[in-house]
Amino acid sequence: MKIGKLCLSAVLVLAASGGIGLPMQAVQLANGKTYFVQPPRFEGATATQKTAYSWGSTYYFTLTVPENAGESLQRVMIAPEAAPSRARFDVRQTEAVGKLGDRQTRLSIQDVTEDPRTRAITVTFNPPIEPGSQVKIGLYATRNPDVGGVYLYGVTAFPTGEQPYGQFLGYGRIQITDRDFFFRRGFF
Repeated sequence: MKIGKLCLSAVLVLAASGGIGLPMQAVQLANGKTYFVQPPRFEGATATQKTAYSWGSTYYFTLTVPENAGESLQRVMIAPEAAPSRARFDVRQTEAVGKLGDRQTRLSIQDVTEDPRTRAITVTFNPPIEPGSQVKIGLYATRNPDVGGVYLYGVTAFPTGEQPYGQFLGYGRIQITDRDFFFRRGFF
């Protein structure tokens, strides 16, 4: 198994660097799992309202699918890390905007689910996001966390295919400020 992983890693590195004169295609193993040749890049996260208890904030997560991804982006999972408080999301109001070159368009979302145990939100696109595109996913929070601090959201991307392998892209950091911060400084 170690040799198989080493071979797959070598093929991915060579293909991504252009060291193999093969056309860019998705990597599919004998067991049917598909992988990105070059995974999407997580560009960052931001929120429209950054104060604890704020109502109606949208949390944006931006990803770029590189030209040499080898496969389209089918799904994105955004999972909150353990924290003293959590934002409350209304997944029915999730939106996505895509950018291909200079053209921006609303993307078609097939499904949005939230795991009741982990609170991870999975967004599935139909059609998938093509290589060379950028996508901005907006999760609508009916209310921000009750406590200020840095909130981390793990972002994982899945290519198209019967058995896609999820590639962890990194953490989105959302800074929430306590309401007391403003009262102590005389803003209210």
